[in-house]
Amino acid sequence: MWLIDRYSPGRLGFRITLPEPVRQALVRWYVGEGVRADEQASIVLVQQARIGEKWIACDCLGAECDPPILTPAYLSESETYYLRRLTAAKRPEHLESCPFFREQAIIRPGKKERLSVLERPDGYFSVLKPAPERLAQQPVVDNAAQRTHNRSVPRLARLLWRLLDLSARNIMPPPTADAPERSIATEFRAIMAAAEHIEVAPGIALARVLWTHGRAYHSRRLFAGLREQARTWPRGHQPQGFLLVFADEVRGDQVIAAGSDPIPVATQVISPSVHGRRVEGPYLALIVVGQMPEAKGYSPLRAYAQPICSGRWFVPVDSAFERATAAELLRYQRRLAGCGHDCRVVKPVFDTLTPLGSCRPDFFVESVSRQTGTIGSVIVEALGFETVEYENAKAATHPRMATIAPVITIDPTELDRGLLTARLDGALAIADTVD
Repeated sequence: MWLIDRYSPGRLGFRITLPEPVRQALVRWYVGEGVRADEQASIVLVQQARIGEKWIACDCLGAECDPPILTPAYLSESETYYLRRLTAAKRPEHLESCPFFREQAIIRPGKKERLSVLERPDGYFSVLKPAPERLAQQPVVDNAAQRTHNRSVPRLARLLWRLLDLSARNIMPPPTADAPERSIATEFRAIMAAAEHIEVAPGIALARVLWTHGRAYHSRRLFAGLREQARTWPRGHQPQGFLLVFADEVRGDQVIAAGSDPIPVATQVISPSVHGRRVEGPYLALIVVGQMPEAKGYSPLRAYAQPICSGRWFVPVDSAFERATAAELLRYQRRLAGCGHDCRVVKPVFDTLTPLGSCRPDFFVESVSRQTGTIGSVIVEALGFETVEYENAKAATHPRMATIAPVITIDPTELDRGLLTARLDGALAIADTVD
């Protein structure tokens, strides 16, 4: 088998012969019989072929014939790479005895379970893994990687949520007179402070390979910094950097970052959707930058765009309705602050374990009376922006949430009618005299 230039017939011109161990691993992975090392090596090969604008030519018809061709492709739903056969009328077919004669046996994810357990990601703040150097060796078992996670949630998304959680950007604290005004600058400063205590690899702090403005990409400063860090990168870990930007919009494989030209990514930008439509921005987009083929060096490889409340509040939301609910909760905070109550709002990004099972509330609201010290707490569930099945599944978790705090629900119509304030007052036992 060979790597050939994209759109070339494959018989003439430059060919890169695949080493036999790589070819065998690719075959085993393609037919669904490979071990984990086969899958790792094959996905890296297909990823690099796609980024390097190469196709894979099969040798089942011999070296002198126009070869059947496989093109590298990306399955965004499960965030993995696979091979697609070119089957146009003028394209030669594989031999029936060739393992590539039929479509690839892809392990496709089942129905998306949005409410399955979502835990904090284990291990280093990393996405890219090095390819196995020797496929014949027994692969090292990574216990953390073997654990079952929700395959519909990309690791890049969970890493971003972990960063928001550790930097407390998912918390709206009580407004105080001496608190600095929130802004994009203060939000990024808090994230960078948290990144000092997170490792991408042994001895490599995330803050050393994290940039927070699109200019770092367009000026090539990001790539220069990553190349410098890669010189001493620990063995067994793939050099990688991250670009975290505030974005007004994402389009296909581009992140439209504020204050810079669009940032192209090698794969389609992933972000939450409602009823099949992408949730509108603003976004906080996390882009992983890794090794391209030798001729091209480093490049943005994947991106996840998380909708957030605003440039002043990097609180993650899953819909426009959640964004509107968060804005109403901010107004409620200010209302309570004027009458002697400190109110804190938390947007949980990972599951909480209760005696009845795991749950993930939309918002957790807590108030403290400055006069009496009385504490009240309530969970706010934003309903009405998903399918009926989703709402029913969510409602089924309310008994679990009720073990944490009383649960109140709100839908778009009720929010427009101003009912959230009254429900919060009742659940938090706020006196009627509060205006």
